[in-house]
Amino acid sequence: MDATAEYTQTPPETNPWLIAITVMMATFMEVLDTSVANVSLPHIAGSLSAGVDESTWVLTSYLVSNAIVLPLTGWFSALFGRKKFYMYCVVVFTLSSLLCGMAPTLPLLVLFRVIQGAGGGGLQPISQAILVDSFPRRKQGMAMAMYGMGVVLAPTIGPTLGGWITDSYSWRWIFFLNVPVGIASLLMTSVLIADPPNMIRKSFKQGLKIDFIGLGLLAVGLGFLQIVLDKGERDDWFGSPFIAWGAAIAVISLLALIVWELSTDHPVIELRLLKDRNFLISTFMMYALGVVMYGTTVLLPILLQTLLGYTAMRSGMALLPGGLVLLGMLPFVGWLLGRTEPRFVVMFGLCIISLGLYQLSRFNLTVDMGTAVVDWMISRAGTAFLFIPINVMAFSFVPPEKTNSATGLINLARNVGASTGISFVTTMLDRRAQFHQSVLASNLQPGNPDYQAALRHLTRVLATRGAGAAHAVLQAQGLIYVQLQRQAMMLSFVDNFWVMSVICLCVMPLLFLMKSARGRGRGPVH
Repeated sequence: MDATAEYTQTPPETNPWLIAITVMMATFMEVLDTSVANVSLPHIAGSLSAGVDESTWVLTSYLVSNAIVLPLTGWFSALFGRKKFYMYCVVVFTLSSLLCGMAPTLPLLVLFRVIQGAGGGGLQPISQAILVDSFPRRKQGMAMAMYGMGVVLAPTIGPTLGGWITDSYSWRWIFFLNVPVGIASLLMTSVLIADPPNMIRKSFKQGLKIDFIGLGLLAVGLGFLQIVLDKGERDDWFGSPFIAWGAAIAVISLLALIVWELSTDHPVIELRLLKDRNFLISTFMMYALGVVMYGTTVLLPILLQTLLGYTAMRSGMALLPGGLVLLGMLPFVGWLLGRTEPRFVVMFGLCIISLGLYQLSRFNLTVDMGTAVVDWMISRAGTAFLFIPINVMAFSFVPPEKTNSATGLINLARNVGASTGISFVTTMLDRRAQFHQSVLASNLQPGNPDYQAALRHLTRVLATRGAGAAHAVLQAQGLIYVQLQRQAMMLSFVDNFWVMSVICLCVMPLLFLMKSARGRGRGPVH
């Protein structure tokens, strides 16, 4: 039989919702693994006799290999066929998850995480492409809602689930959990999913080329970029020669990649897709969404645990209602997209998430859990109105045969945005805390009557509790300084949330530059 024959047959009639459930099982676990190990790093470090700083490579190694594979999914789909490539990814992800759980040393765990990230890298874009092709145009908004439930909700509940599994069982079960889910997904995929009629498979004999130069530049550029983003703040950024050289290599490699991919006939990444205005703007907005969504998801648990005294589990529970609201809103957004222009939905979502983040920027050291939960729920509800319509607008004018390449590129943008967002908020948190601490410390002068009054009051209180006169003064000064540090850190959190709120408003004008998708392309019929 001809190599392309099996890809020109009409796929068997299958309920598209069964297909959606099938592809989202493994994809949900893959996205979950980007955040589920965060709270377990101290346990991993202690179990494997490593430092906590060394254990962060468990996260970095996964993100690096994941990001490199993401834009390659179109090429691999053409080589193996989309269904087979998806099944290969599930097999690699499942087996490497088992090996991660059994790893006896940290170097082996990092190696297995690299393999796991490579296997998981193809799951997101391929599952998205399968959903786009499995649903009719009028229901593709609901398909994106199903996809959004996995890739948006998973990192939200990841820290909570990881903390519970680690405290109740062992950090190894974070990885063992993927095994039964991967097996079930593999079996259901083999039965329910078929490649679409327009899917064309190529072999090396039929002219399929390997862009070795592009692949090398991509791996080096994204690899060093991820390392710089992950290690930059810890190593004082460009004060470290390693970070400086790493940043230079990343920039040069990525610039060379752009030039090469636009000039070669067989690019590993279809950067020419960015010539479409809708896809270009949607890809940038997906990058911005990654910055805001992942950056804020890192911020709130740190705030609750370091300043308000929450346990890891309780801080995770504070985030959980936001994830449930997000889950509940996604089907409604999918339904809404069948009746409303996607740009208007995105505008509404940007306003909602900006409002929620602005409310978070008004926090102080006396904020209660109820307020934190409600404001977080508002910001997550706004996120639901962004993810799905951005994807719908992105694919409105993308040719069907370019779906795999497009999904890889837009998911890559979100992943890079996530890394950038996490790096940005952690850097800004430290730098702004130092700034506010220096400003507040300038008020602690002997001539400041408020400072002297507070010092005398604390000294009297400590003296009544048995402290000597001189010791009471030193203790009072120490307590005031600790409070100053807490206030400075809170102001730094406030600055971060405010900046994230402004970012949401700043990207809004880009929506007016996009073409209307009404009645065009493969988006929902409005």
